[in-house]
Amino acid sequence: MHGRDLALPILSVNVALPAYLGQLRGERVESGIAKKPVRAASLRLEPLNLAGDGQADLRVHGGPDKAVYAYCSAHWPAWRNELGLEAGPGTFGENLTLGGATEADIHIGDVFTWGEARLVVSQPRQPCFKLALHLGRADVGATLIKTARCGFYLRVLSPGTVPVGGAQLARTAHAADAPSVRTIFQKFHDPKTDADTLRALAATPGLAEAWVQQLQEKATHRH
Repeated sequence: MHGRDLALPILSVNVALPAYLGQLRGERVESGIAKKPVRAASLRLEPLNLAGDGQADLRVHGGPDKAVYAYCSAHWPAWRNELGLEAGPGTFGENLTLGGATEADIHIGDVFTWGEARLVVSQPRQPCFKLALHLGRADVGATLIKTARCGFYLRVLSPGTVPVGGAQLARTAHAADAPSVRTIFQKFHDPKTDADTLRALAATPGLAEAWVQQLQEKATHRH
């Protein structure tokens, strides 16, 4: 599981275009989080999106470092046991519902192939209010942070046509010296993480620039 050879079965490929999600403080909220499984045999993956996918607020969602969001189905039983949340494909707004691993097995900078495409792990997912609105659970974000069941984003290195049914995400390069997705997420959210550790994490090769900046900023306020 921890070597380069890791093939994660893709249980579902999910997409959605921005649509009405609900109301927050009297304001209309739109989002692409309510993703549905794709029925086509294959899709086109471009540097910013899968075909048929989109984001409503590009200030905080989307962009090259968030082209594809993957979530681990291994977490479903825990969500059901802790919050009574019946999770399934697309529940967390993910493009790829994966089997076979968790965030502890995936490192920032790991390179994967999916059909014709090549992708690299760029960052963990931070919860936002739209996840809580989508699931109707105000406590889902805090639970995600506490448990580090965050999922991860991938940047597209080489676009291409990707298979849907019976496909897998195959790791071709393992950034073993880089932190795992779980580790960097936990260290970021732990108030006890010291400034030197935060700066070291910020220097992780391939880490999304938004995370680099947040880690560096957090480090300046730690003593």
